[in-house]
Amino acid sequence: MKILHTSDWHLGRSLYGRKRYDEFASFLDWLGGTIEKENVDALLVAGDVFDTATPGNRAQELYYQFLCRVAASRCRHVVVIGGNHDSPSFLNAPKELLRALNVYVVGSMSESLEDEVIVLHHGNRPEAIICAVPYLRDSDIRIFQPGETIDDKNARLAEGVKNHYADVCDIAEQKRTELRKAGHDGIPVVAMGHLFTAGGRTVQDDGVRDLYVGSLALVGEEVFPSSVNYVALGHLHVPQMVGGVEHIRYCGSPIPMGYGEAKQQKSVVIAEFGFEKSDLNGADIIKNQKTKIRLLPVPCFQDLVRIVGTLDDIQGKLEDLKKQKSSAWLEIEYTGSDIIANLREMLDETLAGSAMEIRLVKNQQVMERVMNGIAENETLDDLDASDVFVRCLDAFGVPDKDREELIGSYNEIIKDLMEEDRHAE
Repeated sequence: MKILHTSDWHLGRSLYGRKRYDEFASFLDWLGGTIEKENVDALLVAGDVFDTATPGNRAQELYYQFLCRVAASRCRHVVVIGGNHDSPSFLNAPKELLRALNVYVVGSMSESLEDEVIVLHHGNRPEAIICAVPYLRDSDIRIFQPGETIDDKNARLAEGVKNHYADVCDIAEQKRTELRKAGHDGIPVVAMGHLFTAGGRTVQDDGVRDLYVGSLALVGEEVFPSSVNYVALGHLHVPQMVGGVEHIRYCGSPIPMGYGEAKQQKSVVIAEFGFEKSDLNGADIIKNQKTKIRLLPVPCFQDLVRIVGTLDDIQGKLEDLKKQKSSAWLEIEYTGSDIIANLREMLDETLAGSAMEIRLVKNQQVMERVMNGIAENETLDDLDASDVFVRCLDAFGVPDKDREELIGSYNEIIKDLMEEDRHAE
């Protein structure tokens, strides 16, 4: 059995207002070809299929076209779980139709945990058990208690995540035992999830939204039962193992979501399940289940280049890129001491005749001069929701000792608003 693990496509995402559909289309075309070339049996998509709860028509078209291509290939199964960016009801709406294409969708936690345990068959033969656990929202797994502290909330949330995986994996293990009794030995159990684990690595401007209020390091590798042969995780965009455990992995996002990821090698994960056997009196006896894991690098479909320095540094780098006939999208930060009011016009002249695009120019000197001049007259447009709340605390003279609890409660309210499923009735 060979699976391909991917996640965090974020279809529909823009970069400083620039649509990225060509990149997404190129990635999905590459992924479809890789599935065919590698003879993949099952594709697992571990959440954040879309970038928003209300994806545009083009993003939806790319998603459904890709699923149709995979269904027509030798890949026998696709399992998709919802992430924190996805609308559960939007993902779930076509699930019965997609089931006809052997595409299983679990957009949110189900009333019956049995719905999150999927036995994949090849003909009449079972070949894998998938614990398709989607992104777990606070209200799914934590009972609210009056008077609880932030630490209490975090502890209960961590316990809720752990208990949910234990319950789902128990069901999977029961099914594996039943299959073993029916003569089907060696069926692997694969868990999926979309969450933030302890020690997880992120990078600047990767777009990873804090999943839970308070401490982000909620759960470790111990959350996933030892009976699980592979854990396919989504949410973190940096490919990595969890707690140094080889078979518990984030595959990472397939394209850079921001310039902080620009130099990162993107990847998908291939996991193959097999067994060591010994011969006893002419009978093959399965000894140990073996999982072979390897990372497949994803090509770069659009160069992103960040340039920081003085005007001479920036123009020198731009000239080098022009000689290389680069078509990169650029983020430029000017850090020189001179104030250059027409910096953007000068850079546009330097790029004339090239295929490069400037997506953002940060003129540090002008920004500091302007901000110093308007600090007393700043507007709400200059602040985010957290900034406004802190200003309110300042205005009412709230002492520091009381702020942690208030900020935690405020962040919880904001997160609930962000997680609201606008597609639900």
